[in-house]
Amino acid sequence: MNGAGWQARIECAGQVAGAGFLVTQDRVLTCAHVVPEEKTQAAVTVSFPQLPGSAPVPARVVARGAWGGHPSDLGDLAVLELAAEVPITPAALAPADTAHGDRKLIAYGFPRGYDEGQLAEYRTTGPVRVGGEWIQLEAWSGHGQPLVAGFSGAAVVLVETGEVVGMVTAAAGARDIRTGRMLPTDVFARHCAELEGLVPPAGRPLAARRRLRGLVEKAVRTGLVCDPVRLYADAAGDLDPDPPPGGFDSLWSAALFVQAELDDPDTVTRFADRLDALLHPPAAPPGGTAPAWEPILVELRHSGAGEDHVQLEVSVYSGERRHPVASDTVPLAGLCGYLQDRIDAAFCHLTPGGDELIAFSLPRDWLDWPVDRWACAPGDAPLGCAYPVVVTDHTRRGRGTRHVLTRTWNRLGASTGQVHRVTCDSPEKPGELRVALRRNGTCLTGFAAAPDAALTREHFKNSLTAPAPVIVWSRRGCGGAGGCRDTCPGTAFLDALDTHVRHVPPAELPRHVLALRDEADSRDDHWARDIQLLWDDPRCFKDRHEGAAHVHTPVA
Repeated sequence: MNGAGWQARIECAGQVAGAGFLVTQDRVLTCAHVVPEEKTQAAVTVSFPQLPGSAPVPARVVARGAWGGHPSDLGDLAVLELAAEVPITPAALAPADTAHGDRKLIAYGFPRGYDEGQLAEYRTTGPVRVGGEWIQLEAWSGHGQPLVAGFSGAAVVLVETGEVVGMVTAAAGARDIRTGRMLPTDVFARHCAELEGLVPPAGRPLAARRRLRGLVEKAVRTGLVCDPVRLYADAAGDLDPDPPPGGFDSLWSAALFVQAELDDPDTVTRFADRLDALLHPPAAPPGGTAPAWEPILVELRHSGAGEDHVQLEVSVYSGERRHPVASDTVPLAGLCGYLQDRIDAAFCHLTPGGDELIAFSLPRDWLDWPVDRWACAPGDAPLGCAYPVVVTDHTRRGRGTRHVLTRTWNRLGASTGQVHRVTCDSPEKPGELRVALRRNGTCLTGFAAAPDAALTREHFKNSLTAPAPVIVWSRRGCGGAGGCRDTCPGTAFLDALDTHVRHVPPAELPRHVLALRDEADSRDDHWARDIQLLWDDPRCFKDRHEGAAHVHTPVA
């Protein structure tokens, strides 16, 4: 019973009415006769005595079985909704059949005089159901706490595993007869549809259930951030159903779905394995910490079919492997729609819960394309407001440049610093800029003008060949014609950029720019509305079978 904080005490109008147990973070199960309609006109509260000092939580009855008021009536079950979710791990439910065979069961109730609770030890009399509804309980020994008023609604717990196999609904009426009845877990959903799926089917290996429960508890306790839908999609087999239309409310919800709704026990194992991998990532390699990004790489090039066509390849880098997704030549007019489907398909190759990054590798004369403003799907949000989106220069894919960039990123580590500013009237000559970037180990170079602006065009080329690991500009910055001085929009952009990224490690810039784009999406006058991020870390694009990233791809 250690750690069973989900054990609950039900009070009506300040008086103890019975017991219950938490089945989700805002639902408590108890008997219908503990909270009859005439009692629930008064205030109902739920407290958790295993957690001393926790305040009672207001609750209301949201579902009832068809209980008619007599102990022999079916459906003596009620569901309470708490006024707020509680940070307590819910009870783990198991098929009642696991309780048979002289296995010790414990119930935690609140008889008169024991408001803090009392334990009673029982076993099942046998597998035969009484009236097709209940399993009979008998005392584990001839002494100890009998089942009396205050135990109604208590969870019946298998001592060996801590799993709930039923709920106490009745006790023998005669003195010195230590028997009772429990409503088995597999009967819950018969009387309340919303409890469907909480109980894993009989025959599911206990070890697998216990392992998955332990992993989910650790994920919740440590605050692991992951997408339960993607985690399930990666674990599901070919014959497993799709996730519910609304997704999963929590990781607990996904784990219950995997255990209760699926026929294939291997899916439970795969789901647990993937969750385990998220909780225990591999140690960082020596010689610099590589980012955790898993890039979807979109490579675009000029096509031999004419300027109205684009040569395209989409691939995913995950687990130091490149996974090809698509390779084609498409009309420029249909490029966005074509990419929507291919990028969506690429997500199936990512590790569930991993950090996706969409990187566009572009010819130098296309680096200013507003790829972050392309829609995720028809009528949907822009890509750059849903995912981290960066651009890279396709001409920097040679082995020598990748080697230098890797060394630069290893040296940068988690360092931060000011933006190396290139204004539209910069006194720095293009060659001097290249030398300065190489010598100073600059993390980020910011441009007041777009790449093709007249006064900074050569500066931009030199920052690419330096090679600068990160370059940022605004697509609607200064035109680079000079003469704007204090009113230069590009200078204002650099001022805001320096303020917002001064303390951001270079590996985190794609995520930070995502937040800026999302903030700017609804405001045309926001300084980051058309921000362009050239971010180029070769450590993200590893394929242990290819050597240097991109070198052997068809469009490289």
